[in-house]
Amino acid sequence: MSHDTHTEPDCGRLIHFTESLMATCLGVMAVAVFINVVLRYGFGSGVAASEELSRLLFVWLVFIGATAAYPAGEHMAFTSLVGLLQDKPALFRAMSLFIRLLVLLACALLGWGAWQQVVVGMDSHSVVLGYPAALLPLPAMLCAIAIGVMALMEIIQRKPLCLGHGAEVE
Repeated sequence: MSHDTHTEPDCGRLIHFTESLMATCLGVMAVAVFINVVLRYGFGSGVAASEELSRLLFVWLVFIGATAAYPAGEHMAFTSLVGLLQDKPALFRAMSLFIRLLVLLACALLGWGAWQQVVVGMDSHSVVLGYPAALLPLPAMLCAIAIGVMALMEIIQRKPLCLGHGAEVE
Protein backbone atom coordinates (compact mmCIF):
# COMPACT_ATOMS: atom_id res chain seq x y z
CA MET A 1 0.00 0.00 0.00
CA SER A 2 1.44 3.36 -0.91
CA HIS A 3 1.40 6.13 1.60
CA ASP A 4 -0.44 9.16 0.32
CA THR A 5 0.10 12.74 1.38
CA HIS A 6 -3.58 12.92 2.29
CA THR A 7 -3.21 10.72 5.36
CA GLU A 8 -2.51 12.49 8.60
CA PRO A 9 1.16 12.37 9.66
CA ASP A 10 0.27 11.20 13.19
CA CYS A 11 -1.45 8.10 11.80
CA GLY A 12 1.86 6.38 11.02
CA ARG A 13 1.46 3.78 13.76
CA LEU A 14 -2.11 3.01 12.71
CA ILE A 15 -1.06 2.63 9.07
CA HIS A 16 1.82 0.36 10.09
CA PHE A 17 -0.52 -1.68 12.30
CA THR A 18 -3.13 -2.15 9.57
CA GLU A 19 -0.50 -3.07 6.99
CA SER A 20 1.03 -5.57 9.44
CA LEU A 21 -2.40 -7.03 10.18
CA MET A 22 -3.16 -7.40 6.46
CA ALA A 23 0.25 -8.99 5.85
CA THR A 24 -0.33 -11.42 8.71
CA CYS A 25 -3.75 -12.41 7.34
CA LEU A 26 -2.29 -12.91 3.88
CA GLY A 27 0.69 -14.86 5.19
CA VAL A 28 -1.41 -17.22 7.31
CA MET A 29 -3.79 -17.73 4.37
CA ALA A 30 -0.92 -18.53 2.01
CA VAL A 31 0.67 -21.01 4.42
CA ALA A 32 -2.66 -22.71 5.20
CA VAL A 33 -3.57 -23.09 1.53
CA PHE A 34 -0.06 -24.24 0.57
CA ILE A 35 0.01 -26.90 3.29
CA ASN A 36 -3.47 -28.05 2.28
CA VAL A 37 -2.49 -28.32 -1.40
CA VAL A 38 0.67 -30.27 -0.57
CA LEU A 39 -1.24 -32.63 1.72
CA ARG A 40 -4.06 -33.20 -0.78
CA TYR A 41 -1.90 -33.82 -3.83
CA GLY A 42 1.05 -35.40 -2.09
CA PHE A 43 -0.65 -37.54 0.52
CA GLY A 44 -4.32 -37.76 -0.53
CA SER A 45 -5.65 -35.95 2.55
CA GLY A 46 -5.95 -32.34 3.58
CA VAL A 47 -6.62 -30.14 6.55
CA ALA A 48 -10.34 -29.36 6.69
CA ALA A 49 -9.75 -26.24 8.76
CA SER A 50 -7.59 -24.70 6.03
CA GLU A 51 -10.50 -23.61 3.83
CA GLU A 52 -12.52 -22.24 6.72
CA LEU A 53 -9.56 -20.35 8.15
CA SER A 54 -8.63 -18.93 4.74
CA ARG A 55 -12.20 -17.75 4.13
CA LEU A 56 -12.37 -16.00 7.51
CA LEU A 57 -8.98 -14.35 7.06
CA PHE A 58 -9.81 -13.25 3.52
CA VAL A 59 -12.97 -11.49 4.68
CA TRP A 60 -11.04 -9.71 7.43
CA LEU A 61 -8.23 -8.83 4.99
CA VAL A 62 -10.65 -7.24 2.53
CA PHE A 63 -12.38 -5.06 5.11
CA ILE A 64 -9.17 -4.04 6.89
CA GLY A 65 -7.81 -3.04 3.49
CA ALA A 66 -10.98 -1.13 2.60
CA THR A 67 -10.81 0.76 5.87
CA ALA A 68 -7.12 1.57 5.43
CA ALA A 69 -7.69 2.66 1.81
CA TYR A 70 -10.30 5.31 2.64
CA PRO A 71 -8.12 7.97 4.32
CA ALA A 72 -5.39 7.39 1.73
CA GLY A 73 -7.85 8.20 -1.07
CA GLU A 74 -7.27 4.81 -2.66
CA HIS A 75 -10.89 3.80 -3.20
CA MET A 76 -12.20 3.82 -6.74
CA ALA A 77 -13.35 7.32 -7.63
CA PHE A 78 -14.99 8.87 -10.67
CA THR A 79 -13.64 12.38 -10.46
CA SER A 80 -13.97 13.62 -14.03
CA LEU A 81 -17.32 15.35 -13.53
CA VAL A 82 -16.53 16.65 -10.05
CA GLY A 83 -13.16 17.89 -11.34
CA LEU A 84 -14.98 20.20 -13.72
CA LEU A 85 -16.34 22.05 -10.67
CA GLN A 86 -12.93 22.90 -9.20
CA ASP A 87 -13.03 26.42 -10.63
CA LYS A 88 -16.46 26.95 -8.98
CA PRO A 89 -15.62 26.73 -5.25
CA ALA A 90 -19.20 26.87 -3.93
CA LEU A 91 -20.38 24.08 -6.23
CA PHE A 92 -17.26 22.03 -5.52
CA ARG A 93 -17.83 22.32 -1.74
CA ALA A 94 -21.49 21.38 -2.18
CA MET A 95 -20.56 18.35 -4.28
CA SER A 96 -17.91 17.34 -1.72
CA LEU A 97 -20.55 17.47 1.01
CA PHE A 98 -23.06 15.55 -1.12
CA ILE A 99 -20.55 12.79 -1.90
CA ARG A 100 -19.56 12.46 1.76
CA LEU A 101 -23.23 12.26 2.74
CA LEU A 102 -23.62 9.44 0.21
CA VAL A 103 -20.61 7.72 1.81
CA LEU A 104 -22.29 8.07 5.22
CA LEU A 105 -25.52 6.60 3.82
CA ALA A 106 -23.64 3.67 2.30
CA CYS A 107 -21.82 3.11 5.61
CA ALA A 108 -25.10 3.20 7.53
CA LEU A 109 -26.67 0.64 5.19
CA LEU A 110 -23.62 -1.63 5.24
CA GLY A 111 -23.23 -1.29 9.00
CA TRP A 112 -26.90 -2.02 9.70
CA GLY A 113 -26.94 -5.06 7.43
CA ALA A 114 -23.68 -6.36 8.88
CA TRP A 115 -24.96 -5.81 12.43
CA GLN A 116 -28.05 -7.90 11.64
CA GLN A 117 -25.79 -10.68 10.36
CA VAL A 118 -23.58 -10.44 13.46
CA VAL A 119 -26.65 -10.88 15.68
CA VAL A 120 -27.81 -13.89 13.63
CA GLY A 121 -24.30 -15.38 13.75
CA MET A 122 -23.94 -15.14 17.52
CA ASP A 123 -25.81 -18.40 18.06
CA SER A 124 -24.14 -20.44 15.33
CA HIS A 125 -20.61 -21.65 14.87
CA SER A 126 -18.43 -22.62 11.94
CA VAL A 127 -18.52 -26.29 11.08
CA VAL A 128 -14.84 -27.20 11.40
CA LEU A 129 -13.11 -24.62 13.60
CA GLY A 130 -16.13 -23.80 15.74
CA TYR A 131 -15.63 -20.02 15.81
CA PRO A 132 -18.78 -17.90 16.14
CA ALA A 133 -20.31 -17.25 12.71
CA ALA A 134 -20.59 -13.60 13.76
CA LEU A 135 -16.87 -13.23 13.00
CA LEU A 136 -17.60 -13.26 9.26
CA PRO A 137 -19.86 -10.14 9.06
CA LEU A 138 -18.11 -8.36 11.96
CA PRO A 139 -15.33 -6.79 9.85
CA ALA A 140 -17.95 -5.31 7.48
CA MET A 141 -19.66 -3.62 10.43
CA LEU A 142 -16.35 -2.34 11.84
CA CYS A 143 -15.31 -1.09 8.39
CA ALA A 144 -18.62 0.75 7.96
CA ILE A 145 -18.24 2.39 11.36
CA ALA A 146 -14.61 3.40 10.72
CA ILE A 147 -15.22 4.82 7.24
CA GLY A 148 -18.40 6.52 8.45
CA VAL A 149 -16.50 8.23 11.27
CA MET A 150 -13.76 9.32 8.86
CA ALA A 151 -16.32 10.71 6.40
CA LEU A 152 -18.14 12.50 9.23
CA MET A 153 -14.85 14.06 10.38
CA GLU A 154 -14.19 15.22 6.81
CA ILE A 155 -17.65 16.84 6.75
CA ILE A 156 -17.07 18.55 10.10
CA GLN A 157 -13.64 19.77 8.97
CA ARG A 158 -15.15 20.87 5.62
CA LYS A 159 -12.36 19.04 3.87
CA PRO A 160 -12.70 19.28 0.08
CA LEU A 161 -12.53 16.17 -2.05
CA CYS A 162 -9.03 15.29 -3.08
CA LEU A 163 -8.94 14.80 -6.83
CA GLY A 164 -5.19 14.36 -7.15
CA HIS A 165 -5.08 10.73 -6.07
CA GLY A 166 -2.79 9.83 -8.92
CA ALA A 167 -5.06 7.24 -10.49
CA GLU A 168 -5.89 7.26 -14.14
CA VAL A 169 -9.02 9.21 -14.97
CA GLU A 170 -11.28 7.51 -17.50
